[in-house]
Amino acid sequence: MGIIGWIVVGLIAGGLARWIVKDDRTGCIYTMLVGVLGAIIGGWLMATIDADGVDDFSLRSIGVAALGAVLLLLVLQAIAGRGPRRPSRR
Repeated sequence: MGIIGWIVVGLIAGGLARWIVKDDRTGCIYTMLVGVLGAIIGGWLMATIDADGVDDFSLRSIGVAALGAVLLLLVLQAIAGRGPRRPSRR
């Protein structure tokens, strides 16, 4: 898959992951990076169970990339401590 394929899969997978996780950050570059990193993570996870990862432009590749992107966003939210916030008392 060429660079254009990675960008398209990244945008679609990143958008799906941000919608599933309810991520409020915006930006096309951010969404693409989340998706491409998710494709790398998802591909690595699929390789560990002896299955094909992200190798071509298909619904399966988008699903694997979206799964990896969801995991990435959940880890980032856990690290950042993004959850219900209590109002500050003054």
